[in-house]
Amino acid sequence: MTVIRDADARRSETPGGVMTTFASPTQGGAARSFWRVDARPGAAGPVHDFDREQIWSWVAGTATVELGGERFAVAAGDTVVMPARTPRRVLAGPDAGYTALVTAPAGARASTPEGGDAGVPPWIV
Repeated sequence: MTVIRDADARRSETPGGVMTTFASPTQGGAARSFWRVDARPGAAGPVHDFDREQIWSWVAGTATVELGGERFAVAAGDTVVMPARTPRRVLAGPDAGYTALVTAPAGARASTPEGGDAGVPPWIV
């Protein structure tokens, strides 16, 4: 068993928010990565894709999820299963942003809309 203390959680910041990694292959030796996303109000994540499924569960705030050409309004309590190889973008609500808990298999690789390999994000390694 591995215990990862809050003070040891890895934090990665992007223009849209902060990802706090709770467990991953390099943090606890997990086969899955598990992290929290705290998005600033009005933040717009980039259009991207992953080679593996992700599961997002909102715990606070609101967002619009663009997934595979569809748009979904989500709020605290909602969960979205994002299939692999499906373009996605998450837009934070304008008032409070959002907090979501996310999990994906270890080593999930991101790609750009043009099909370029963006690698494994730091919150997943």
